[in-house]
Amino acid sequence: MSKPLILVTNDDGMFAPGIKALVSVAAEFGEVVVVAPDSPQSGQGHAITLTSPLRLNKVDVFEGIEAYECSGTPVDCVKLAKSIILKDRTIDLCVSGINHGSNASINIIYSGTMSAAMEASLEGIPSIGFSYLDYSFEADFTAPRHYAKEIIAYTLDKKLGDAKLLNVNIPLLPISDIKGIKVCKQAQGNWTEDFVEAKDPRGQSYYWMTGEFYLESEDSDTDIWALNNGFVSVVPSMHDLTHHTAISSVKGLENSN
Repeated sequence: MSKPLILVTNDDGMFAPGIKALVSVAAEFGEVVVVAPDSPQSGQGHAITLTSPLRLNKVDVFEGIEAYECSGTPVDCVKLAKSIILKDRTIDLCVSGINHGSNASINIIYSGTMSAAMEASLEGIPSIGFSYLDYSFEADFTAPRHYAKEIIAYTLDKKLGDAKLLNVNIPLLPISDIKGIKVCKQAQGNWTEDFVEAKDPRGQSYYWMTGEFYLESEDSDTDIWALNNGFVSVVPSMHDLTHHTAISSVKGLENSN
């Protein structure tokens, strides 16, 4: 049987330690093709490039692995991978990351890592976004590699059924202290934001966003609880943004005339 074809991408760029770790894991399972941004793209969400041309540059970064830098966003990377680089081929799995920092709770909305995985899942490709709660360039990826390997193996074997997109976050703990995997839901929370104002050398104002994450509940079936209690969180995610339980409360609009 032929090996599965695995697309690897991220939002931290081709030379981030996280994607190096993920490529090495994915290569244990099949043929790997990497398409990643040519510069960091954190916080890009599901942005796509419409007003400038996109460029692909083949690079020799991972030994024996076909890899391309893309001038666009993480979502652009996936679109070009499917439509240009791997045209007429079946991609069996897309893995994105390993992101430096959390994409739990509402962070999934802003995440380029998760948006790349989501774009692939929109195309019918089983997809996983991996994030590690360590922002350091010197992060130890022992634990993320271990759990990425376990989750990729399960995904390729079981095919996930209706779960086409997984949001995986790994706590910043030694691997011996991680209690295992917890499949859970996205925690309800938001960012309380502030903007620090300063002046540039010409006296013009500029603003730097800061903020703190506010958790609305401490429910034990959420990703934030799992991470705070030493578990790897796995949230089956989806694209449907309909608030299904609220439909009945707005039905009156149909008779408003």
